[in-house]
Amino acid sequence: MRTDRLGRITDGGVIAILRGVERDDAVRVADAVVDAGVTALEVTTDTPDATASIAAIADRVDDAVVGAGTVLDAETARAAQFAGAEFLVTPTVNRGAIRTANRYGTPIAVGAYTPTEALDAFEAGADLVKVFPAATGGPDHVAAIGGPLGQIPLVPTGGVGADDAGEYIDAGAAAVGVGSSIADGEAIAAGDFDAVRANARAVVEAVAAARE
Repeated sequence: MRTDRLGRITDGGVIAILRGVERDDAVRVADAVVDAGVTALEVTTDTPDATASIAAIADRVDDAVVGAGTVLDAETARAAQFAGAEFLVTPTVNRGAIRTANRYGTPIAVGAYTPTEALDAFEAGADLVKVFPAATGGPDHVAAIGGPLGQIPLVPTGGVGADDAGEYIDAGAAAVGVGSSIADGEAIAAGDFDAVRANARAVVEAVAAARE
């Protein structure tokens, strides 16, 4: 099961990140992005009622995995697991969260920025290393980390969009994490989920094109 969940993330290559999206809207965003070909969704735990959104999406969506992001500690990790999170994402190397993920068989992407942090996260039990914030270093930074650390699957996140998602894949990324470039707050507030779907499709297509 753990391998299957990881495969959903890396095979699809896009994690759509929902931050600050209310529960009902989160379900509609999930419908839109999955329809566009996204196979992994992340609800950040700093979102009000995040566990309710995770549970609702997990109950509704069959063609994608739903996870919890911004996991800062073991307690948050366990609460997310109980809510139905199928993977966890942290912004930093937090060993408590990693141990909790590993203990219960939940894949985890651990945030790191430097080669030392990336290796530290991987050796501590990370399945994926989230290169965060990606935009400050760009694709060249991801390629530089992957040079000596090719054994570590890297997932650049933070400022990634359709215009550069392919560049990150070309740089060696296993997948990309994309937030507001897909789940655009103005579009969601206006109920324009067609725009959200189009945003997601553009990123999915960029990743697919880079992999050809």
